[in-house]
Amino acid sequence: MPIYEFEGKSPKVNDSSYVHEMATLIGNVEIGRECFVGAGSVLRGDYGTVLIGDRTSVQENSVLHAREEGVVSIGSDVQIGHGAVLHNCEVKDYAVVGLGSRICDYSVVGRWAIIGEGAVVSNGTKIPDGKVAVGVPAKVIRDVNDEERNLWSHYKAKYVELSHRYRIGLKKI
Repeated sequence: MPIYEFEGKSPKVNDSSYVHEMATLIGNVEIGRECFVGAGSVLRGDYGTVLIGDRTSVQENSVLHAREEGVVSIGSDVQIGHGAVLHNCEVKDYAVVGLGSRICDYSVVGRWAIIGEGAVVSNGTKIPDGKVAVGVPAKVIRDVNDEERNLWSHYKAKYVELSHRYRIGLKKI
C-alpha cells in the first residue's frame, strides 16, 4: 500500500487494522485498533494530522485531510461511508457519516450522530450528540432512535470482522 513519510512524519497503523493496498496514507496519520480503510481512500497528514480511533471504518474513496497544523479527529466505532470527504473536522465516537457526505472545516459531528447520504456539514457547524442531520447544508431533523443504534452497531461490528478477515484472507490474483 502507498504509505509515505513526509517531512519526517510517518503514518502509524495498529497491527490489528486493515488498510487496503490501494489506499494512500501520507505523513502524520494515526490509525487505531481493528479499523478498516478501503481501497482508494486518501488520508493526508501533510499540513495537519489525521487521527482515527479504534474499530472505525473509512470506506472506499473517502478523503481525510486537515489544514495547516489542523486535525481531522475521528473517534472510535465510527462509520465513514464510501466517498465521504472530511476536512479539518471532528467526528465523535459512534457517529455515522453517510455515503458521499462532506464534513467541512471546524465542524463537529456529535457522539452517535448520523449524517445522511450526500449531506454537507458546512464550516463550523456543530451537529449535536444523537441527532440525524441531512441535506445541503445539513440540518438536524430528529433524534437517533434505538433501532438505528442497533442497526448501525451491527454494521460497525461487520466492518471490524471484515478488517480481520481481509488481513488474513484477502489474496491478490
